[in-house]
Amino acid sequence: MPDPDKIMSVALGPQHPGAGHFRIRLWLDGDYVVRADPDPGYVHRGEEKMAEYRNYIQNVPHLERPVILDSSGILFPYAEAVDELMGNKIPIRGQYLRVIMAELNRIISHMYFLGIYGVFEGHTTMITWGLGDRDLFIDLAARIGGARVTFAYIVPGGVRNDMPRDLTEQAIKTCDWFEKRLDEYEKIFLNNPLLQQRTKGVGVLSAQDAIRFGATGTVLRASGVRHDIRRAEPYSVYPDFEFDVPTFKEGDCWSRTMVAVEEMRQSLRILRQAFKTIPEGPVRLKLGPQPRVPAGEVYFRTEAAHGEQGYHLVSDGTPRPYRLKMSDPNFRNMVLLPHLLKNAHIADIPSIYWSLNYWPVSSDR
Repeated sequence: MPDPDKIMSVALGPQHPGAGHFRIRLWLDGDYVVRADPDPGYVHRGEEKMAEYRNYIQNVPHLERPVILDSSGILFPYAEAVDELMGNKIPIRGQYLRVIMAELNRIISHMYFLGIYGVFEGHTTMITWGLGDRDLFIDLAARIGGARVTFAYIVPGGVRNDMPRDLTEQAIKTCDWFEKRLDEYEKIFLNNPLLQQRTKGVGVLSAQDAIRFGATGTVLRASGVRHDIRRAEPYSVYPDFEFDVPTFKEGDCWSRTMVAVEEMRQSLRILRQAFKTIPEGPVRLKLGPQPRVPAGEVYFRTEAAHGEQGYHLVSDGTPRPYRLKMSDPNFRNMVLLPHLLKNAHIADIPSIYWSLNYWPVSSDR
């Protein structure tokens, strides 16, 4: 047991540039972390309460704000939940466009994760490459949705608008180029001996602990648990596409990084298939500006970029939700921090913290 007189209490964040408006209370014994307590709540949102005062269409723009990196991923389960309550049968072309935007956003989110991770590990080239290459997929999504970053594209009844007819060729070329580019990322960044020394064998999370703590997304799959909602509980048109669910057994920071890279390769597979086989037809049902949703309740979950994103939606038959509750993957992964940081070196905190791909704004929904 450490000597209580030698324990020092410090705070990482919320001002720290690496904490992202998030505070971690640390108790240190020299260079070692004795205890770590996550302290969220610095990004005030109130999304769930705001949803009760807006109708189902008005909720679309503000519900994507907690995860602007993955705006389509966080809206996908909301739209599916509303559609299930209403009994909507979404046009097939609209379903394809939902998947296309979700996978574009998955790449956009993962590239941000890798870019910031590079900075945490002292590899500044990674953020210049990552954010530059990420912009190519933002451009594709902007051409489809008409806006940048916060697309507000997936809506109850389908999607907001159709994509340009000449977009397929540009999209396929971008996917082909980026797949080769990922090989370069592995050579210059992922196989860098300094990165591997700081991530391999660091912050190890066993499969049993990942399940016990309720981990989700890349964190869960990096510990060897092959669980992805797109496969476990297929939704929309995901059963139409061939793709794998990447997993690693090591459960360390390195594995969590590599799962994100391999998932982007699978997103490229899905995007190629979707762009080449998307059928003709309408993309949205005509619901009107204030659709009335039949009374009832539903829970719907999807596999967003950060993990399992779900909505518990209760309707009382009016144009506004009676209750909306978001199940957030970042909040679920946050509980891993005390476990992973205990007995870790201070220098390993950035590696462990950001390997969880934690997004504080989402937890403070």
